[in-house]
Amino acid sequence: MDYLYLFIAIISEVIATTFLKVSDGFNKLYPIIIVILGYTLSFILLSLVLRTIPMGIAYSCWAGLGIIFITIAGYLFYDQKMDIYSITGIILIIIGVILINIFSKTIKN
Repeated sequence: MDYLYLFIAIISEVIATTFLKVSDGFNKLYPIIIVILGYTLSFILLSLVLRTIPMGIAYSCWAGLGIIFITIAGYLFYDQKMDIYSITGIILIIIGVILINIFSKTIKN
């Protein structure tokens, strides 16, 4: 259940960050509301996750998957291009998150 909460927290953060761009520097009300709700839900869920998942593991998943999802959102919604370096970086992030979750002894309780 904790990893489900972590995943929802990551998705909430990605939605909030995506709507930061739409808010036009906090000048549009509806995107601002989505940003505030998204970040609030995200941090509440992250705080619950940290009860059982070590902070370094939770945050590495949060940051790594967040970067990947934000990059994909930028590509899909804002026509932000990806080059070989950004694709390689994302692949390395994915490998890092997998290594931490499969092989790290810190994840074992």
